[in-house]
Amino acid sequence: MQEELIALWGLFLSAFISSTIAPGGSEAVLAYMVSEQQINDEKLVLIATIGNTLGALTTWFLGVLAAKKFPAEHLLADKKQKSLGVVRRWGVWTLFFSWLPVIGDGLCFAGGWLKLPIVFSCIAIFIGKAIRYTFVAYIFI
Repeated sequence: MQEELIALWGLFLSAFISSTIAPGGSEAVLAYMVSEQQINDEKLVLIATIGNTLGALTTWFLGVLAAKKFPAEHLLADKKQKSLGVVRRWGVWTLFFSWLPVIGDGLCFAGGWLKLPIVFSCIAIFIGKAIRYTFVAYIFI
């Protein structure tokens, strides 16, 4: 039981770190754990999704903080300006794609910058990440 708890915390931390500015390999960790078949697949997907969603929300809150300190859009790097424009145009639904490598962080940051509704942002992020992790788990079952 204690080994399972440690493994789940490891997956959670990997997923959390993978969704913040730092790169990570939570998909590889999930794939390995699913292939080992020692822990329920649904539990693994849920833990990875929660960790990754909380990491994305951390980036979202960094966007909120940045908007308070630097309200002028021209201060952002080109990559983040593009993300800001996409999020401004499509709103919360762009956060459904926060699971995408590289641009996902920019979308979450822009969502916070634009102060999109936190509840709907969280739901969109969670759904997108849940679909991704479910797909990864399905491949390695």
